[in-house]
Amino acid sequence: MKNYQFLNLPLFLILIFSFTVSASADYKLGRDYTKINNPLTVKQDGIVEVMEVFWYGCGACYSFEAPVNGWKKTLPDYVNFTKFPVTWGPIHQNHAALYHTIEALDLTQKAHSAVFVSIHKEKNFLRNEKAMVNFLKGFGVDPETASAYLNSFSVKQKVSRGIKISKQLQLQSTPMLIVDGTYIIQPKRTYEEMFKVAEYVIELQKTNS
Repeated sequence: MKNYQFLNLPLFLILIFSFTVSASADYKLGRDYTKINNPLTVKQDGIVEVMEVFWYGCGACYSFEAPVNGWKKTLPDYVNFTKFPVTWGPIHQNHAALYHTIEALDLTQKAHSAVFVSIHKEKNFLRNEKAMVNFLKGFGVDPETASAYLNSFSVKQKVSRGIKISKQLQLQSTPMLIVDGTYIIQPKRTYEEMFKVAEYVIELQKTNS
């Protein structure tokens, strides 16, 4: 005897189920997200790592800053969100050092946002240590302390590690999202679409993390 129990489900549940399957099936490897040839090694600890690749000097990253910061607040507990400043050349490495210095000094998100504003609105590109020291002075950091942090072994080590990771992952553009050091999600037609693809990949990786 055939089982027709499925037909007894409320119509709206069937429609929701069909929509969910269809929406998920729309995201495809190679089209909506790509796999990294030489991925990072991640811990098998049940945590999915999501990394935003950015550069302070990137106009698209400036526009992406507020939406991605809002999106990360919606992520579940099993997702660890971090930011990764690119280190392609001297100016990128200087800005990466500034990022890590702001983190080390435990300054607020306002400091990161202020870097974007300084570069993209005030046309102060923060190209060298002097400019960055003056910038940090606005957040109550005295010049000696700012200079010491910018040139510290810890910050230099993080920049050096960033150079190795950038080469390993063959990062060529910003902004982008990387899930578990393995999958890249590039900008889409809208930020919402980009985040939806990222959420889909996060769910795929949930059982592999």
